[in-house]
Amino acid sequence: MAQIGVGAHSQTFVEWAAQTINKSFWAGTFYQQQRAKGSPHQVAVRALAFKWIRILYRCWMTHTPYDESRYLKALQLRGSPLLAGLATKTA
Repeated sequence: MAQIGVGAHSQTFVEWAAQTINKSFWAGTFYQQQRAKGSPHQVAVRALAFKWIRILYRCWMTHTPYDESRYLKALQLRGSPLLAGLATKTA
């Protein structure tokens, strides 16, 4: 039986992250910021996938379900530049 390599798991995260662009408020903003910096679509989605992996890993380690409002508050406390994009998106 063939084993699934790391590449297959990475691709799964990239495909899933692409689906969150229109569903998660901050994910869409992060994607647009990456594109505005000149990143091609695939590079921007991979960057988003990496961000999601870090978030989900933290949720797993702390046994905490993901909560978008909680994540946005954490961004605010850290003074994340992502919030500047969120502010212009809502205005």
